Amino acid sequence: MTDAPAVMPEWHGPPPFGVEGLAPELLQFFPLRVTNSLTRTKIPFIPKEGQRVLWYMCGPTVYDGSHMGHARTYLHFDILRRIMADYFNYNVVLVMNITDIDDKIILRANQRNLNFRDLASHFEADYMEDMKALGVRPPEHITRVSEFVPEVVAYIEQVIANGYAYESNGSVYFDVQAFHKHKGHHYGKLLPEGLGNAELMAEGEGALTSCGAGDKKSQSDFALWKKSKEGEPQWESPWGGGRPGWHIECSVMASKTFELYGDGCMDIHSGGVDLRFPHHDNEIAQAEAHYNCAQWVNYFLHTGHLHIKGFKMSKSLKNFITIKQALQTHTARQIRMCFLLHKYNDPMDYGDNTMAGALAIERTFVEFFHAVKSVVRAATAVDELRLGEGEIALYRKLEECKSGVRAALCDDFDTPTAIKLLASDLVRTVNKYIQEKTDAGLKSHYIVVRTAGEYVTRIFKVFGLVTSGVDMGFDVEQEGGISREEAMGPVLDALSTFRTQVRTCARAGDSAGVISACDQVRDDALPPLGVRLEDKGDQVVWKLEDPAVLAAEKAKKEADAQQRQLEKEEKKRQAAIKAAEKAAKDKIPPCEMFRSHVTDGPDAKPKYTAFDADGVPTHGADGAELTKNAIKGLRKEWTKQKTAYEKYLASQQQAAPMNGNGAHDAGAAPVADAAK
Repeated sequence: MTDAPAVMPEWHGPPPFGVEGLAPELLQFFPLRVTNSLTRTKIPFIPKEGQRVLWYMCGPTVYDGSHMGHARTYLHFDILRRIMADYFNYNVVLVMNITDIDDKIILRANQRNLNFRDLASHFEADYMEDMKALGVRPPEHITRVSEFVPEVVAYIEQVIANGYAYESNGSVYFDVQAFHKHKGHHYGKLLPEGLGNAELMAEGEGALTSCGAGDKKSQSDFALWKKSKEGEPQWESPWGGGRPGWHIECSVMASKTFELYGDGCMDIHSGGVDLRFPHHDNEIAQAEAHYNCAQWVNYFLHTGHLHIKGFKMSKSLKNFITIKQALQTHTARQIRMCFLLHKYNDPMDYGDNTMAGALAIERTFVEFFHAVKSVVRAATAVDELRLGEGEIALYRKLEECKSGVRAALCDDFDTPTAIKLLASDLVRTVNKYIQEKTDAGLKSHYIVVRTAGEYVTRIFKVFGLVTSGVDMGFDVEQEGGISREEAMGPVLDALSTFRTQVRTCARAGDSAGVISACDQVRDDALPPLGVRLEDKGDQVVWKLEDPAVLAAEKAKKEADAQQRQLEKEEKKRQAAIKAAEKAAKDKIPPCEMFRSHVTDGPDAKPKYTAFDADGVPTHGADGAELTKNAIKGLRKEWTKQKTAYEKYLASQQQAAPMNGNGAHDAGAAPVADAAK
């Protein structure tokens, strides 16, 4: 396109936006500001109708397993959706599609000699399983392309009737020039600088798209309906057998679903940043051509790029991580915490360093909840309830944190700042308060401490880190309802076994056995049940923990101990080898020590050819006389060996058996006259 706009087109804010924007007095009613890709700025979010938010999210093309790039999009938008629904109390209606008709699916099915529907169904189920494992809430509506083909055909017919599409050789193409030149329409609203990018346009058309010479009026035009070739799936249409183009699928599914709620337009459309052009720009153009409207979407939200250890995820770089692989290393909560520490629309690197930061933050909150619960458990009916200076300061910090978290979430869902406020400000302050009370021999005010713990838990429920049924802290209960007997049975079994061991040892007066039984119940019996015991001086503190975490800690401790033992044994073995080598060397008479030396290399020969009376070399392998310094060095070695050899002879004399006169047998020791 030669007349493509160089700047972002005008965006029309929903009421009560005016020409000058939102009136200052109305800002308090619309506190949430979002980064709208249609303006590339943060602007107040205002739903079309009351508290209801109509939201369409581009779903997966189901031709392969879900990877961490998918997690970046769907887990992060799950966080945003939860914040809108559970924090700002919007009635969010989320629609997500499943693309089960696409060139990638057809190609992969042909490669595996499968029916494309079977392949798509398999990976759709796989995707749903991964989302459930990550704790992603299912949408209110899920649409499959294969179930919307009649609507796609009718939609295209309307676009043709409105003058923005044309049929050519059994395919239908969107007329970009006709649309863009029409007053009130703009093509390329999201990425105008991408117009004319042949590589992006070709990728958007799909690998199986082929056009003959003159099929399209312009290279910028894109397929709404593709004529199917032999061996490809097809559906009947006024233009012959074919299938929908990729872009029209989303336009139709979103429009037709939202017509249940009004005019087919929406508040929010979302997807990965790499879909801005041509996919999302083509979606917008098709829908606005169909409805003859100026703005089909009011707010477009995009997640940022995900890199693995600094690089774009790629199988060739061996940094391609599926969601299932990620969940083998870290829990869904840990992955979600990692994502919360990054803005949804910023570039993000996923790797050991980022996960290490998430694990550290998680541990901070785990210990915080343990400390709070310990204070609450220790509370009694006679505890003082009057607020002192410390309690008043803590309440003020709590209110300050609440205000800060709200401001962060209002500022384009700034979860990293919210987490930082909770961890660095509130949690640190509460921990310091509890420690100061403990050091002073006083009890903490359980109500203010509990209130802080409940607030953190509430925000974590909003973020999806904690399930709704938990009163305070992270989930530690089994999923599903279980009876009291089922829940307590394993703990009571461990307690009964421990009691038997202690009674047996006590009757036998075996105090060491009692200590051993105490250690065994702490280290072996309770961790598999999710119970951590910690010795705090004369006190013992119990904490509920994920059994998998405790098992991993125990395995690491055992592995470390095993490694230390192996290192100890290896050190002992090396020492024995050195001792044996030294003992063998000490047995050599000094007059003989140099006679066995040979030169290096394949043609080894005696290193020395002449010796003095003591056996010290005087001439080298070539018969040449050695230098005085060389002989001096060899004499020094000879002297050292003489001392070692004499010690060896002395030890042999002491070890020799005694004769009847109380003297050593003369024949029991080696002859010593060689050690001059």
